[in-house]
Amino acid sequence: MENQNQNGAEAPVKISTLNCIDLSITDIHQSVSLLKQACLDCGFFFVVNHGISQEFMDEVFAQSKNFFHLPLNEKMKVFRNEKHRGYTPLLDELLDPANQVHGDYKEGYYIGVEVPEDDPDTGKPFYGPNVWPADGVLPGWRQTMEKFHHEALKVAKAVARVIALALDLEVDFFDKPEMLGKPIATLRLLHYEGQISDPLKGIYGAGAHSDYGLITLLATDDVMGLQICKDKDAKPQIWEYVAPIKGAFIVNLGDMLERWSNCIFRSTLHRVLGNGQERYSIAYFVEPSHECVVECLPTCKSEKNPPKFPPIRCATYLSQRYKDTHAELSVYNKQQT
Repeated sequence: MENQNQNGAEAPVKISTLNCIDLSITDIHQSVSLLKQACLDCGFFFVVNHGISQEFMDEVFAQSKNFFHLPLNEKMKVFRNEKHRGYTPLLDELLDPANQVHGDYKEGYYIGVEVPEDDPDTGKPFYGPNVWPADGVLPGWRQTMEKFHHEALKVAKAVARVIALALDLEVDFFDKPEMLGKPIATLRLLHYEGQISDPLKGIYGAGAHSDYGLITLLATDDVMGLQICKDKDAKPQIWEYVAPIKGAFIVNLGDMLERWSNCIFRSTLHRVLGNGQERYSIAYFVEPSHECVVECLPTCKSEKNPPKFPPIRCATYLSQRYKDTHAELSVYNKQQT
């Protein structure tokens, strides 16, 4: 299951080499070629010169640390609700139940698309007001996160346009109202406290999983921990570290895009191993609108390659995936009574 040598000990894990997409260059054909190669190979690539300044990225990381350094009782005041907004404590998420003995050794904070309570869309599963720490506790925190959410969505849409061209679609295919015109876009701050992972004992920072949606943007600090497995069916599985590049986003494709592309593009297993150092990362998950029906793209099917998956509504698919991987809220309610 793991990278093991003949004695059963885990073998050294190599560093993965990923393509790098520069969003500032004018030669879109070069970007399309590099991205297509990455999507066919492993579904992971770097994005640089994306328009978000290093100064602002540093501010977002600093504000993230400010939150996670709060006492647990203060963090639990903004505990996640039924719409997955707010704080998720250690062990709350279990991504790989077949191999994990506990949940993930990470804590997080979900921030979604802000929709007022009196908006008709607030009844949808992934829309509604966010949960925010009191301004007196973390001054300016909400403003920083809302700005980052807005800026990251611009980056995601730029990446989606390159993906559309790589799939032989119109460049604005994913810009449609039912796609990213009204997206389900979720920012998640993550903190790994310094637990040492041990795959042979089922202890992980984050268990092996693939992401649910269209694409994920990931910003990390300089502590390595993310690993990818390019061939999930290989025995044994081979895991490679992704080395952070300062200022870059690590981008990976989600399961929805794999479904859309009829498995031409890959949604790849990844996990996080802790090495005893604290680690911070910021994930931005991008999915289409609630009503969007995810079905095989016309450019990805033929008589010899018919659709492999039935059509499914985005909100239905996401709701089930979240339910499968997060502890029931009733568990925490019982603990408090």
